[in-house]
Amino acid sequence: MLQEYLKDVFKTYKTSDATEASYYTDLKKLLENFLTSKGIVPNITIQPKRTMAGIPDFTIRKGKELIGYIEAKNVGENLEKIEDSEQLKRYKAELPNFILTNYFDFWLWRRDALDKDKGRWIKKSTAGFFYMLQKGVAPAPHQEKDFFELLELFFSYYIPERKTAKSLAKELAGRARLLKTPIVEELKNEEETEIDRIYKAFREYLIADLSPDDFADIYAQTIAYGLFASRLRYKGKGFNRLVALEGIPKNIKILYDTFSLISASAIPEVLEPFVDDIATILAYTDIEKIREELHYKKGADDPLVHFYETFLAEYDPKKRKARGVYYTPLPVVSYIARSINILLKEKFGKQFGFASEGVTLLDPASGTLTFPANAIRISKEEADKSPNAGSWLQIVKNHILKDYYAFELLMAPYIIGHLKISLLLEDLEYKLENNDRFQLYLTNTLDFSEHAAQKEIPGIVHSLTEESEEAKKVKEEKEILVIMGNPPYSVSSSNIIQKDSPLYELYESYKEIVRKEEKNIQPLSDDYIKFIAFAHWKIKQAGQGIIGMITNNSYLDGLIHRDMRRKLAEDFDEIYILNLHGNLKRKEKTPSGGKDENVFDIQQGVGIILMVKL
Repeated sequence: MLQEYLKDVFKTYKTSDATEASYYTDLKKLLENFLTSKGIVPNITIQPKRTMAGIPDFTIRKGKELIGYIEAKNVGENLEKIEDSEQLKRYKAELPNFILTNYFDFWLWRRDALDKDKGRWIKKSTAGFFYMLQKGVAPAPHQEKDFFELLELFFSYYIPERKTAKSLAKELAGRARLLKTPIVEELKNEEETEIDRIYKAFREYLIADLSPDDFADIYAQTIAYGLFASRLRYKGKGFNRLVALEGIPKNIKILYDTFSLISASAIPEVLEPFVDDIATILAYTDIEKIREELHYKKGADDPLVHFYETFLAEYDPKKRKARGVYYTPLPVVSYIARSINILLKEKFGKQFGFASEGVTLLDPASGTLTFPANAIRISKEEADKSPNAGSWLQIVKNHILKDYYAFELLMAPYIIGHLKISLLLEDLEYKLENNDRFQLYLTNTLDFSEHAAQKEIPGIVHSLTEESEEAKKVKEEKEILVIMGNPPYSVSSSNIIQKDSPLYELYESYKEIVRKEEKNIQPLSDDYIKFIAFAHWKIKQAGQGIIGMITNNSYLDGLIHRDMRRKLAEDFDEIYILNLHGNLKRKEKTPSGGKDENVFDIQQGVGIILMVKL
């Protein structure tokens, strides 16, 4: 078998125009013969040339079960020089089982069996010698027994079943990182593809300055999380990319349209092997154990938030920090939500707090919907202890699903948010029907621009247009009684409040006097101030209401924030502030002289603000 392979390589070498890819057929034939001799039906895929920047040349499966990968370099090339390349570093970090070869030398890596030098190969073998080709003769087999032992070791690998949310989150993050590379490559192509159209739509409707690299992050995470959400809902057997659409709710159109493309035979060729691998990981997951782990347990931290944070920390910890992705501790969320529930009863005569008819709620920077989820739990408590509140199922159907709103800018938390509400309501004895949808919209809260309608373009571009229009109606027309959440903090904000925005006049009033008296008022451009201005404007629009937020606390005593403080004091009848301190730069101490720690893993101090307009 090895002798035949070396003869095939020799024949290919003698052709004058032989390249690295010319030997693919020879290697594939050897691997198929080896598997057939073991009674295994071979399933070996040679990746299209366009995908090679992101995935090794060969993907090996037993049936549908992923076994590993082989990266083939040019015949006789020095593997020691290649080992330290960026490509190989990525493969060693992401791939559980792969071989690097120059058609003579074969080096095997196993992520779960790395030696003390971490990342070093675990077995090397040489099948023959390249110099024999250069001499014009077919190489003789070398270390034949050792070579076939390496293949045995490679093919003995199996995907361990993922039984914990943490292990699955890490595995999905690794595969999503691999998926990002071909998405970037696809955007570089001169020919316009569906991915190009989606990228343009994201820039149009969500993030105007979105770079190709950041879009690739978003899209890769969307596919990983969408497949995960589908796997949680999928009731059939043999989960794979082609059946993923069955687990996606049709009323979440953006996600459904994304997976209409991913599940179809029209999937971009460059993405197919990556998406198939993510689906394979999910197929070999104990989904019932994961589902049980993700259900909320009273007194415990939010399991879906932990899942998402684990994913982000594994995917790209630097970007997680740069984007300010830090989720609100549940005690803080609970304090804000329960305070608002009391204010609704005492100040607005809403007997059942959040569960009362007519209470409209909006989280303008929802993340994974932690704040609305808390309001839903409180509503259930109110319904349980107050028979007059009405049927809980009717409260969900006719109130929560109609009067609770949320906005989110990024796809991954948008998907997790929808998943969280579905699991939460299931825990609270309400199962979402096919036409039910929690009103979480994918939108930039601070963007009021008119976008060119693109409904004639099918797929995700069409659904983004529709979602943007629905969100705009909530922003401009819907009277909201409660606004709550944890807006982003970013001094170098890219969100510009345009002169034609309904927010402009009120936001500019925060700078009315200080812009004449202070040299540097740039910190007033921080996103958290713009989100407070948005909430301020919405409550003024309604004529009454409550704002409850945890934000950067610089506005409490900042010299340049005096106009902002004045405007808030003018427009709200009652303001309650709980300063949580935690500013590491100020080196504050607790009353007992201890270290002043932040509730988040950040240096900027924070505080809770509750504002009431009667």
